[in-house]
Amino acid sequence: MFNNVPPYRTGYARDEVDEFFEHARQAYEGRTAERVTSADIQASTFDLVRGGYNTHEVDAALDRLEAAFIARQRAEYVSANGQQAWMNALAERARTLYGRLGRPDGEKFAPAERGQQGYNMDDVDDLCDRLVGYFDRQEPLTAAEVRSATFGRARGPEAYEEASVDAFFSRAVEVLLGVE
Repeated sequence: MFNNVPPYRTGYARDEVDEFFEHARQAYEGRTAERVTSADIQASTFDLVRGGYNTHEVDAALDRLEAAFIARQRAEYVSANGQQAWMNALAERARTLYGRLGRPDGEKFAPAERGQQGYNMDDVDDLCDRLVGYFDRQEPLTAAEVRSATFGRARGPEAYEEASVDAFFSRAVEVLLGVE
């Protein structure tokens, strides 16, 4: 399924990856009562071991899997409620994200604790500006661009706390995938 890295390099544990993808396939095909959500896919983690699966290949497959689950969710929702209801639901999620970016105090996310490492505020703010441009229909943006964004590092109040930034952009990816 995935290529192994050489024995002297680390990759994702094969058994864990195989088990996760098998479980996801069964859920996608409806052969298990358990549901798999895009949040489950985003939260998936695998141990790093010598000679494991190539991490880039697995990460790319996880991105494709997430897109497939969101496309299926969209199809099921549209089938039950209609295309306009889906667009309304996406618009409401986009408004919520957009509102978060327009806080009156100018702080988009909580700052990192004193001495704690976090994301560079300027880097995060730049991506937020691109997202606002997308919502204002002035700038194109894809889920892949948001997902692959990287942020510099900073410490303490000069940085954004990572968990809140990650959660926000995960929701943004879901909205973008819902539109794509």
